[in-house]
Amino acid sequence: MNLREDLHAQLKFLREERRLSLDELALKARVGVARLQAYESGEETPSVQTILKLSNALEVPASNLLDSLEAAK
Repeated sequence: MNLREDLHAQLKFLREERRLSLDELALKARVGVARLQAYESGEETPSVQTILKLSNALEVPASNLLDSLEAAK
């Protein structure tokens, strides 16, 4: 697994750990369900702004997700 995939795996892990459906997280983070699925599958990488929204919705420090993104570059 490369580092870029770590961000996607972490997003899915955090969502499932909090027992949130894709629909619920999409509503909380104000991100489309299809886009969220693309982030979790690794098809797309979220922008820093979107990572901030996701971290707020998942109630984790943004640095947890941003570190994964930075390491992937």
